[in-house]
Amino acid sequence: MSATQVTQALILAGGQATRMRPYTDDAPKAMVPVAGAPIVGYQLAWIAEHGVKSVVISGGYKHEMISDYAGDGSRFGVEIRYAIENEPLGRGGGLKFAARRLADPDAPFFVLNGDVISTFSLADLSAYHNQHNGAVTVALSPYRSNWGVADLGDGDRIRGFVQSPELPYWINAGIYVFNPEVVTMLPDKGDHEDSTFPQLAKESRLIGYRLSGYWRGIDTVKDVMEASKEVRNTGGVLAPEFQTTDPNI
Repeated sequence: MSATQVTQALILAGGQATRMRPYTDDAPKAMVPVAGAPIVGYQLAWIAEHGVKSVVISGGYKHEMISDYAGDGSRFGVEIRYAIENEPLGRGGGLKFAARRLADPDAPFFVLNGDVISTFSLADLSAYHNQHNGAVTVALSPYRSNWGVADLGDGDRIRGFVQSPELPYWINAGIYVFNPEVVTMLPDKGDHEDSTFPQLAKESRLIGYRLSGYWRGIDTVKDVMEASKEVRNTGGVLAPEFQTTDPNI
């Protein structure tokens, strides 16, 4: 295995996501359908395409729906293990708990938040991580405004509006490469972005990777609708065997 090849991943899929009701009244966020297939289905298909062989899914709220859908991972071309929280541990605590189930706890691994869909190259991300000698590399996506932005001319006269433009800032895309030694730095409960990441940043061991390609965070009902439209328009709809609803809804 080459130095830049990462073949294991961890998906954080334990959240309840109250902001996505009614989609999450009876299902975990990872099972919310986008163009007919659950978010976790897109994630598994994507990481398998990029050489990942083993996946740990961290579950909590209604986790049985995820395991019923994904099974042992064979139909996606990966091996899936599950780490089920008995109580909510937060993203950092859930990550630390689930990392104990990794196939190779001494090797680097990808981490995905359970509410993102993307198509950029994971091979490029892992190669960048290796080149920059950090402890964690964070994929960053351009920040897109949720509102129309006014184009102002002389005397504050409005020349027009730009709808949802990309702004000159970069946001955490919820996709990472972790070195194994970081696991001990994670909190038993709570969010790693409040503790572990600030510490790594102080030590100059937190690296940013500006991704290129499609990325969508799915946090609201509006995001579900927009992501479904984008997936259909780009021909990215998953095959019928991975769908749970009509892809055209």
